[in-house]
Amino acid sequence: MNVAIYARVSTQEQHLEQQIEPCVEHCKRNTWNYKVFEEKISGAKQTRPKLDLMLQAMRNKEFNIVMVYKLDRLGRSSVHLIQLIEEFKNKGVQFISITESIDTKTSMGRFFFTVMSAIGELEREMIKERTKLRIDRLKAEGKVMGRPKGSKDKKVRRKSGYHLRWANQNK
Repeated sequence: MNVAIYARVSTQEQHLEQQIEPCVEHCKRNTWNYKVFEEKISGAKQTRPKLDLMLQAMRNKEFNIVMVYKLDRLGRSSVHLIQLIEEFKNKGVQFISITESIDTKTSMGRFFFTVMSAIGELEREMIKERTKLRIDRLKAEGKVMGRPKGSKDKKVRRKSGYHLRWANQNK
């Protein structure tokens, strides 16, 4: 079996080893060949180059299995996850998520995948609602949100992600 391991963290400061090591160990226990696709980019980004590269390799039948440490590392929403899993199924590719013990080779694995992806999306939506409520409450209390008027953005931003670097403060 040839396995594509996909690992993603949202910021440059986070580490991928916590995701990669358990997946590699699973492959070694089963004597499977594997290739790791690592990405340090927010899941909300529209394009994720390493995910696209992995999917292209999967479409070229280079892999029999796609493996992730945790379900939320792969898709942005339950709709996106379900689309990916449907594509894997259509290509005859098994999907494994180590943390949730999801294996789409089995009917129970497919069922748990559907349930877990819905729960993950619910969790993200609840976080967004709580954040919006907090901001609305702070605004109602008269708190000023954002940068002070007239201040200049002194941060140099990269186009590829959230990594920020302070600009020279002596200007």
